[in-house]
Amino acid sequence: MPYLPMSLHGCHSWEHWEWDASSKSPAAQLSPCRQAVYFHTNVLLESEGTAGVRGTKGFTHGEHYWEIEFSEPPYGTSVMVGLGTKKALLHTGGYQFINLLGMDEESWGLSYKGFLWHGGQSRKYTDPFYDKMTVIGVLLDLQAGTVGFYRNGVSLGLAFSGLHKVGVPLFPLVSSTAPETEVQLGIRTCRLVSLQGQCLHTIAQSLAPHAPLDSLLLPTSLHDQLRTRLLPTLL
Repeated sequence: MPYLPMSLHGCHSWEHWEWDASSKSPAAQLSPCRQAVYFHTNVLLESEGTAGVRGTKGFTHGEHYWEIEFSEPPYGTSVMVGLGTKKALLHTGGYQFINLLGMDEESWGLSYKGFLWHGGQSRKYTDPFYDKMTVIGVLLDLQAGTVGFYRNGVSLGLAFSGLHKVGVPLFPLVSSTAPETEVQLGIRTCRLVSLQGQCLHTIAQSLAPHAPLDSLLLPTSLHDQLRTRLLPTLL
């Protein structure tokens, strides 16, 4: 069940991205449509460490919201939702059962136990979520540089700030240490801060990857902004 925050009603655009089959742990398997992730499904392996997966789209502008749906109650050492740069770690092997998102400066994460993690440091944020069919929403506002989380449509408040200073695209992430953890992508939306921003976003969404931008009849300044918006797909 989607839980789009009221702040985004009537002024959002749907986004189209999924989990990245080339940017994941070997212990993470994707559904054919790449909307669902299944962690640690090989029961013959005694330990596969901590596994993560990244979304196909990175964000540099605007306000973005997406939801992660837990098909079963999370359990184990760590199951996390968050975001990070392309340098964020997506796997630890052996018996390294850790809070993967937020273990360093490259990612920001929320553990199902209710703790926020970044830079290897944690702090209490909310009550644990053990229930089946819990939906965790992530609201990334790159104009304000903030991230907040939602639980079944209810805001949990400000989680992180200063993300507008990161300077590189930020990608959705999930991770787990627990066998047979299943998470599903829910709604994905964005809101841009100006009419020009909305127009550039529409153009960017319509262009194929590596499209020849110089062929578009646009002012040089708009070419530059459009190239910046397409940066995550060009890297």
